[in-house]
Amino acid sequence: MAFPNFGGLPLNERPSSCLIRPTGCPGLLRIVQALDGGICRIKLDGGVILADQADAVASAAERFAGGVIEATNRANLQIRGIGPDEDALIGQLLAAGLGPRKPDGDDVRNVMLSPSAGIDRHRLLDTRPLAAQVLLSLQDHERFHELSAKFAVQLDGGERLAMLEHHHDLWLSAVVRDGEPGWAFGLAGSPLDEPAGAVPLAEGHGLVMAVLTLFLDLARPDQTRMRHLLDEIPRQDFIAQLARRVPLQPCTEWRRAGAVDGLHIGIHPQHDERVYVGAVAPLGRLDAAMLRGVAQLAREKGDASFRLTPWQSLLLPNVRREEADDVLARLEALGLLGSAAQPLAQLIACTGSDGCGRALADTKADARRLADLLQRQGRTLKVHLSGCPRSCAAAHVVPATLLAVAPGRYDLYLRDATLPGFGALQARNLTIEALGHWLDARPRSSLDA
Repeated sequence: MAFPNFGGLPLNERPSSCLIRPTGCPGLLRIVQALDGGICRIKLDGGVILADQADAVASAAERFAGGVIEATNRANLQIRGIGPDEDALIGQLLAAGLGPRKPDGDDVRNVMLSPSAGIDRHRLLDTRPLAAQVLLSLQDHERFHELSAKFAVQLDGGERLAMLEHHHDLWLSAVVRDGEPGWAFGLAGSPLDEPAGAVPLAEGHGLVMAVLTLFLDLARPDQTRMRHLLDEIPRQDFIAQLARRVPLQPCTEWRRAGAVDGLHIGIHPQHDERVYVGAVAPLGRLDAAMLRGVAQLAREKGDASFRLTPWQSLLLPNVRREEADDVLARLEALGLLGSAAQPLAQLIACTGSDGCGRALADTKADARRLADLLQRQGRTLKVHLSGCPRSCAAAHVVPATLLAVAPGRYDLYLRDATLPGFGALQARNLTIEALGHWLDARPRSSLDA
């Protein structure tokens, strides 16, 4: 898909919609300032980036920023530490085809797919055609530009590799009923929830358009997310109004099977004779050399593209089975983590006090100390280190959360489905070393990955 190049004009001569909009979320056309400089978020259609585009991101990060590139938990990329030459950085990214079709369409490109969409052996449907339709409509119809930059849609094809714990404003999940494919759907949740109804396969795009339009018709300006609207309007009332716009079918007997953990790391078969190879960016961080190396691998061994994942990792699809071991070894040589047994591969950490004014601790450095400690203990734990209660690095609740309360000190929470937020508070004001002693005193548990 070709994108117009808005980057050739200085900011004050671009369309007014390119100027900073009233939201704190960074975008490609809106650089948001942090302690370590500007942040530019590059939204990737379906999480896919071409090798040449990855080279352009690497070059922009080196030329106009501090070289830090992050994989986000929404399968996007962002560049940190951007200096004063924002226009040139934006122009380079737009010239690479990484921008929206229209300036105002950047914020609303929030459609999440499985990283293995179209290639997963267990998929029921290929979600990519519907995703392309939805992304086109989101950008081309001005009404949808009223949506919040956080308003998001998930399209689930029934893949085994799927992030099912992120809540979305609208989700569609593949279902086969009486031999006919279709879409179950729900509001303000995930495919693990009970569906609100279903539509035939051909009505998927119409359903998305109807839900978004009805939301905009009913929501006040301060109700930016579907959950905000449903706090005021009963869910069944919203569905009843939706049924007047698009024919809905009951879907009470369907339940989404759980995804399989760890399929974003290592070598895994596709639906054909080829495989995909996945590796984790340590704590979500990449640099220009890593990104260029992955791009070159994708050209040599894959289809000249790769995919970002909601686990802050990436995967190379369409690799020949006999070349997979070499691809994984080369990814690891670039500094990526290719095994779920590596403690660092299981840890999530926000930017921390090194780059964020809200953070109370250097979470990235502390996460590496924790990884070293776990390595010595012979354990791998799923732990999220958050510098403040906003939980920017994790859109879902992980088994254990360390919430910073001071430099190098954290409160420990364990996930509890009966409690909101991070879960049940277990200990206060722990250092990383004290956490190690706390773990030593307890048997292996569901925390161990």
